[in-house]
Amino acid sequence: MRFMIIVKATKDSEAEVMPIGPAWEPLFAEMAKYHEELQRAGVLLDASGLQPSSKGWRIKYSGAKRTVIDGPFTETKELVAGYTLIQVKSREEALEWARRFPNPALTDGEIEVRQLYELDDFGPSEAVERFRKLDLA
Repeated sequence: MRFMIIVKATKDSEAEVMPIGPAWEPLFAEMAKYHEELQRAGVLLDASGLQPSSKGWRIKYSGAKRTVIDGPFTETKELVAGYTLIQVKSREEALEWARRFPNPALTDGEIEVRQLYELDDFGPSEAVERFRKLDLA
C-alpha cells in the first residue's frame, strides 16, 4: 500500500521565504532524521519539496478545450508545498509514520495523508493491462 504524506503550503512557502538560517536548522535536522528512519525501515519511495505556485500553472479543461492558467494561486490552504511517498503494509502503519512526521513549519503546519490507487483496485481491462506494462508502481 502506498501513501502520500502531503505538506500543505503556507504563506511563507508561497512567498519563497527560504527555510535557511539558524531558526530552520532544527527542523531540517528533524526532517532528515525522520526520512532516514523511513529509508532504514524500507518504506521510503520518494520525498521532495515543491516550488511555489507562482512558478507553476494549471490546465483547465472544458470538453476538448484546454486553457493554461499561470500561477500564483491565491488559496494557499489548497496548495501543496511538498510530499513524502511511502509504501507500507497497512493503513495503520501509514498512520503511525504520519504521526511521527515533524511539524513542517516553525509555527502552525499541516499535513494530509492519502492512499494511492493500485492497479489491482480497478477491474481487469485492456487499459489496466497497458498501465501494468508501464511498470510505474
